[in-house]
Amino acid sequence: MANIANHRYPVGVSTMNVSLPDELKSYVDERVENDGYGSNSEYVRELIRRDQGRLRLRKLLLDGLSSEPGPAADGAYFDALRARARSVD
Repeated sequence: MANIANHRYPVGVSTMNVSLPDELKSYVDERVENDGYGSNSEYVRELIRRDQGRLRLRKLLLDGLSSEPGPAADGAYFDALRARARSVD
């Protein structure tokens, strides 16, 4: 049986069983059906990725709060920012 599991999932992928009350299970099923997710697992992976992104954003915001003030965001600052963005294209 272990060989079948290794062929079914890519290397580095683990399975996890999650117990949900009927109300939450119905909600997940509805989201999968209505929002184009391929499976319940895909939906849960998306939720986890969003949570990771939320935590990264929170860390960046907290790091920004504890950092020294940057340059003034005046017209010259935004002109330079636009010019930098155009040069990346």
